[in-house]
Amino acid sequence: MENLKNEMKLEFLSKSANESFARVTIAAFAAQLDPTIEELADIKTSVSEAVTNAIVHAYSGSEGIIKIHSRLYENLIEIEVIDTGVGIENIEEAKTPLFTTKGSLERSGMGFTIMESFMDELKVESVVGLGTKIYMKKKIKSSGKELSL
Repeated sequence: MENLKNEMKLEFLSKSANESFARVTIAAFAAQLDPTIEELADIKTSVSEAVTNAIVHAYSGSEGIIKIHSRLYENLIEIEVIDTGVGIENIEEAKTPLFTTKGSLERSGMGFTIMESFMDELKVESVVGLGTKIYMKKKIKSSGKELSL
């Protein structure tokens, strides 16, 4: 692996108001790699989806802690979103487009699909009753390149 440029850890309550806090925080951290607006939007949206999943599914009806651990390398960001909620019984089923356990909610069932399409790598680890870790990775193509006029 390339040399680590920077690293951050963040913890917050699983309140819906903190979803935008997570988006802004990861955007500010990722900005150190000089991503394009599109790359930054992909990262923010993916983190937003992961955090929203934790709020809505992992801690449904209760509060818990969501952790974000992110590392920056020369042209790469790694992000882990971790909860200690109910866990996912069947990860492959949960990753199926439009699958949801919360059918009454708008926009349900596309979180993992969005994360997979916006990030270069997505891994989901989960243990029922113990929680879930979502690992995402994205290469930043613009990083380290100077514009020449």
